[in-house]
Amino acid sequence: MAHAVISCLHANLAAVEAVLDDIDLQGIETMTCLGDLVGYGPQPNEVVELVRDRAIPTCQGCWDEDIIDGLNACECSYPSQLAERRGHRAHHWTAERMTDDNKAFLASLPMTLRRDRLLFVHGSPNSQHEYLLPDMSAFAALERVETAGAETLFCGHTHQPYVRELSSGSIRVKVEQAGSKDCSEHELTLPMRRIVNAGSVGEPRHGNTKATYVVHDDRTGEITIREVGYDVAKTCQAIIDVGLPEVFAWRLSHGFEYAERADDASHVCER
Repeated sequence: MAHAVISCLHANLAAVEAVLDDIDLQGIETMTCLGDLVGYGPQPNEVVELVRDRAIPTCQGCWDEDIIDGLNACECSYPSQLAERRGHRAHHWTAERMTDDNKAFLASLPMTLRRDRLLFVHGSPNSQHEYLLPDMSAFAALERVETAGAETLFCGHTHQPYVRELSSGSIRVKVEQAGSKDCSEHELTLPMRRIVNAGSVGEPRHGNTKATYVVHDDRTGEITIREVGYDVAKTCQAIIDVGLPEVFAWRLSHGFEYAERADDASHVCER
């Protein structure tokens, strides 16, 4: 049976509707959402209500958390103060417009979801804000999956889809006895583990404007990354019309992250 995994919807109603239509056309009946229903985009209430109406199991993303708890998480990943101010502006715009019912829904979302040996998170099992990048060290990647008790870890947050297989992994532990110079080494060889990033429905950053999600075959374990076209210009215009930063529309129309890359020596985390 096929199972669809979507992530990072970011209040982009046109993209979400297009992806759900694509899933329905394939006859896929089970879905999991990895969070970030809101943020950056112009239709936060509409997207949350669509996910609620479809009763899609969803875990909480970093934007979902921050809308409920406030900007309480360290976001040092912002490359400049200008980028950080844009993020704050979008946060306040979204928080002011969301209904109490939809905020309560975001607050009720679990941090993780599990199906047998499949684990679903937004960022990582440790935090909604941690990035599991495709080039992170193999040891760190393997540790995230293994300590979570999973064989396949589904995540989002980076907005860049990928499948990473961690095969022939091993962990070596050295144990020293208290009060003794003797020590012993133990090596644990692990079976293959996988990290699957679903990319982003609402704000792709993989060099392509198409929305992305993944399909998992529960029988064979095969993963398929799907791309879906939608009316990007419609969402870009809506971003401008509601008064969100125009650069959000620009980067959505180009399919990659945009931020000032120059070193900003004055940029100090506020939290």
